[in-house]
Amino acid sequence: MDIKLEFGGGAELLFDNQKQYKITLENKKTPWLIGDLLFWMKDNLLKDRPELFLQNDSVRPGILVLVNDTDWELMDTVRYEIKPNDSILFISTLHGG
Repeated sequence: MDIKLEFGGGAELLFDNQKQYKITLENKKTPWLIGDLLFWMKDNLLKDRPELFLQNDSVRPGILVLVNDTDWELMDTVRYEIKPNDSILFISTLHGG
């Protein structure tokens, strides 16, 4: 299944400073959930400081997640079932000062 991952607001710094990835998730017996994707990203894409991206089984507070331009809070967060061609955007809202 092909999906697009995007990063902004500094989140891209944790992913080799790349703002966009087009990835193919392998087929599996159960549907891909965003919670599964987060751990896949940690193992396959995350280059630096996982504690700045993940906390327990979700993203850290301060990271906004949009699925097809809709806040994932409206879509059951980590339990959202990923669909082909979904676009998932991670935006860090935390800034130094």
